[in-house]
Amino acid sequence: MLMRQVLEVYELLDRADASGALMEGYMRSLGAEDVEVTTIEGPKGTTDMIRITIPGTKGKTVGGDAPTLGVLGRLGGLGARPEQIGFVSDGDGALVALAVAAKLLDMKKKGDDLEGDVVCCTHICPDAPTSPHKPVPFMGSPVDMATVNQHEVNGSLDAILSVDTTKGNRIINTRGFAISPTVKDGYILRVSEDLLDIMQMTTGKLPHVFALSTQDITPYGNELFHLNSILQPATATDAPVVGVAITTEVPVAGCATGATHAADLEEAARFVLETAKAYGRGVCQFYNKEEFDKIVSKYGEMKHIQTLGK
Repeated sequence: MLMRQVLEVYELLDRADASGALMEGYMRSLGAEDVEVTTIEGPKGTTDMIRITIPGTKGKTVGGDAPTLGVLGRLGGLGARPEQIGFVSDGDGALVALAVAAKLLDMKKKGDDLEGDVVCCTHICPDAPTSPHKPVPFMGSPVDMATVNQHEVNGSLDAILSVDTTKGNRIINTRGFAISPTVKDGYILRVSEDLLDIMQMTTGKLPHVFALSTQDITPYGNELFHLNSILQPATATDAPVVGVAITTEVPVAGCATGATHAADLEEAARFVLETAKAYGRGVCQFYNKEEFDKIVSKYGEMKHIQTLGK
């Protein structure tokens, strides 16, 4: 269970002075040794990027060869002050990523170490702008997506779970969370059977998978429609990326307050945690490498999808 971590992290994020420094202090109180906080400035304000690395017993940080999982909390901001007071729906992805980091640190302190390293990364901004979008407004961001990718995505991550509030649409019509097909090098691949198994195990229900279009896996800034930013990490890495969408039955604006459901976030965080356990042990695959190589040999590279195009 991660309910305690979800609630503790929520209390640190649901405040007008939420910051990377406050969250760093919390993570270090749990035993974190590798925490990086960087304040970055954009055209619409500043935000604190925070990156917590939890070493595994056979991870790269100790010279091992176990794969590294990245858990990225995607968002525009935690709040839309002064337009809105309080924690906004858009912050759910950040809350899940940070709750997972807190749980992993707690487990480590109690003697339960994962084999692979896990890197949890997000940004903390309590006063982000909003932007027009249909059917409901989007949360904006003080910094552009390329800058966020630069800080969150790097070559040390062998696979990525991108957790993002995905409520402002009519594509996903269930409350809880849903996962995406695996995206790699411009290809939308089949849904990972291993991740479906973990989702069924942790929820006790049939899994929910949300649809993707090619537009959704192209970079922001190309003037094409995007479901949201959940698959933007896939534009900046060769690693396989799967979106973990926090969802609702009806469209809910990212700038809505009072729209965070703790039970849904705990369930999504538990799914991420169990994936991290299995991935580090090498018993969870995001994609079939042989099949991917066959696709590329038959149809060629699709990496141009990761660019802004012509």
